Amino acid sequence: MLSNALSSALAPALPPSSLGAAALNGLALSLGLIVAIGAQNAFVLRQGLQRAHVGPVVLACVAADALLMAAGVAGLAGLIGDHPGLARALAAAGMVFLVAYGLRALWAARRPGGLQAGRGASLSRRQALLQLAGFTLLNPHVYLDTVLLVGSVGAQQPDWAARGAFVAGAAGASALWFTTLGYGARWLAPVFARPRAWQALDALIGAVMLALAWQLWPLALPPQA
Repeated sequence: MLSNALSSALAPALPPSSLGAAALNGLALSLGLIVAIGAQNAFVLRQGLQRAHVGPVVLACVAADALLMAAGVAGLAGLIGDHPGLARALAAAGMVFLVAYGLRALWAARRPGGLQAGRGASLSRRQALLQLAGFTLLNPHVYLDTVLLVGSVGAQQPDWAARGAFVAGAAGASALWFTTLGYGARWLAPVFARPRAWQALDALIGAVMLALAWQLWPLALPPQA
């Protein structure tokens, strides 16, 4: 199984000797995976720059990560690893979602007139959380990293107390990162007071979304006979 291969490869490098060590292992692994340009991070950054619903967005990101990590440790990692059809369905759904959002961002980059750091045409809280749910639940990379990889390593901890400490450390890394990203983005607000900066950000986000969708294309294809 893929989950067994991942866990056997990583578990020796992360030997748990105590609850504190298990928590630090979870924090280090999660932080290493989460600090990268991706759909979820780009969305949180944009909400932070707009100062729109930052608290609920950050809280939703952390809660989703914690639940998925805990589910992975509890056995969901093995389920995904044993059912490739489920992974292909997630890849196909995620690809469609990312293409739609990427094209929308590129279209927004063509219109500099209404782009301001504090513009009022931001998403409602419900819209923001729904889009975030799409980036989280329709993104196979989330399941590969958060559920399969983190879950497989966490499941190798010696007992449930250590597994709980591992998940707590991994969720702590998520809280640290998304809080920094969401609330730290306001320091870039003077830069994004210029419409050209918003155009560049929208263009970058659109390119990232389409690139991620392209990466998902092989994962959505059925296996060749």
